[in-house]
Amino acid sequence: MYGSIMNYGGTSMVSRRSIINRMLKTKNPMRRNKFLCALLCLLTGINLSAQEKKTVLTPEAVMELVRNNHPVAKQAALLVNRAAAELQSARGAFDPALEMEASRKTFDGKNYYYYTNPEIQLPTAAAFTLRAGTENNGGDLLANETTRGRSSYLGVELPLGNGLLIDKRRAALQQAKILINQSEQDRKNILNNLLLDAYTDYWQWAGAYQLYQIYSGFVENAERRQNLVRNAFVNGDRSVMDTVESYSQLQLYRLQQTEALQKLNNAAISLSYFLWQNDTTPYNLPANLLPDTTRFMTQQEIPVPEENISSLLEQHPLLRSAQFKVNSMETEKKLKFQGLLPYVSLKANVLSKDYSFVKSWDAAYLQNNYKWGLGVQLPLFLRQGRGEYKKAQIKLKESQLELTSKRWQLENKIRYYQNESNQLLQQWQLGNRLQENYRQLLRNEELKFSQGESSLFLVNARETKLLEMLQKQTAVRIKYLTASYQLRWAGGLLQ
Repeated sequence: MYGSIMNYGGTSMVSRRSIINRMLKTKNPMRRNKFLCALLCLLTGINLSAQEKKTVLTPEAVMELVRNNHPVAKQAALLVNRAAAELQSARGAFDPALEMEASRKTFDGKNYYYYTNPEIQLPTAAAFTLRAGTENNGGDLLANETTRGRSSYLGVELPLGNGLLIDKRRAALQQAKILINQSEQDRKNILNNLLLDAYTDYWQWAGAYQLYQIYSGFVENAERRQNLVRNAFVNGDRSVMDTVESYSQLQLYRLQQTEALQKLNNAAISLSYFLWQNDTTPYNLPANLLPDTTRFMTQQEIPVPEENISSLLEQHPLLRSAQFKVNSMETEKKLKFQGLLPYVSLKANVLSKDYSFVKSWDAAYLQNNYKWGLGVQLPLFLRQGRGEYKKAQIKLKESQLELTSKRWQLENKIRYYQNESNQLLQQWQLGNRLQENYRQLLRNEELKFSQGESSLFLVNARETKLLEMLQKQTAVRIKYLTASYQLRWAGGLLQ
C-alpha cells in the first residue's frame, strides 16, 4: 500500500545490489563464502528509503477541513445564529404596538352607545410605557364617565413596585444578550472538542503509517536474507536449520506487517470521519495521501508555565460559557425578587379635545385636563414569590458551583497533561538512545556472525529487539503528541 520511508542500515539499495552482483560473479568459492557472510550481516540494516512519491496531508489541512466543512462545526455556528434570533425575539417585546377597541349597541331602533378608541403603545427600557390615542364616543345612553365626542390623550403607565427595576421583557432582553456571548463560547468549546478528536485520529493514523513502514522494511530485509541463506545452503555454506530460521523470521515479520496494515486501514477510516466536502458530503481518505511523518517524529510542544495557567483559564470557552450562565442566573434572581413586591401600577393621561392631542403644557392646562389611576395588588402570603425566588437562588448557586468545579477540573487537566507530555517526551528521548544501543548491539552481532563466532539465531534476536524498540518508540510518540494536544485542549486553545 505504502512505500518505505526509513533507512537506518547505513548502506543504500543501489550499493547493496552492486555488492551482490560482484559477489555472484566471484569464481573463488572461499572468497564467495566470505562475501556471503559479510553481505548477510550488511543487509540486517533495514532500508526504508525507496518510496513512491505521494501527497502529504498535514494536520493543519485536516483541521481547516474540519473547521469549514464538518457538520458538528456547522451545528456549532448555528448556535450563534439561534442566539441572535432569540435576541431579535426579545427585542420584539419593545416594539411599538397599535391597538384598536370599538363597540356599538343599537336596539329596537335606539342608539344606546358607540365607542371608538385607537391607541399606540411604546414600551421603553426604563420600565414605563408611553401611550397615545384618540376616542370618539356617543349614543343616547353613554356612560357618564366617558367623554362624549372626539378627544385625544397622551399618557404613561409606570409600575412602582413589582416591575420597576426589572420585569420579564427587560430580563428576557438581558438574558438574550448574555446568550449571544455564551453561544459564541459554546461554539468555540464544541470546536475545541472536535479538533482534539481530529488531532487524536490524525496522529493515530500517522503512527499506524510509521509502524507499517517499519514492518515493511523489515519484511524486505528478511526476504533478501532468506534468498541469501538459501543460496548459501545450496552452496553448502549454511545448514538447513539456518534456512528454517530465516524463513520463520520472514513469516513473523509478514504477520506483523499484515496486522500493521489492518491498523493503518482502520486508522484511515477513523480519520475519514473528519473529512467532509463543502456541501457536507463525506468522503474517505484517499490512498495517495500520506501523513506528515516528519512532524510526527520531530514536533515538540512548549510547556505551559505554572503562572500562566490562571490567565489561560480566563479565556477558556467552557469557563466563559459557565460564567455567562452565572450572569444569566443572576438576572433571573433579580426578576424573581420582584415577586416579593406588591403590584403597583400608575397610569396618567393628559387629555385634549378633538384630535389635536396636547395644545399646551402650562400648569393651568395640565391641572384641568388629565386622568390618572392607581392599581395595587399584594398577595397576602407571598408563597409563590418566595418559592420562585428560592428556586432562582438555588439555580444561581448551582451554576456558581458548576463554574468552580469546571475551573478546578480544567486546571488539574492542564497540569496532568503537561506532566504526561513531559514524561512521554523524556521516555521518547531515552528510547532514542536505547534504540541506538540496540543498533550497535545488532552491528556487533553481525560482525561476530561474519567471523563465525555467532549464529543467525542471535542476529535475529538482536534484530527483534531493535524492532520491539521501534514499536515502543512509535507508541510513545503517538501518546506524546496526543497528550500535547490534550494539553492545548485543556487550555481551550484548539480553535
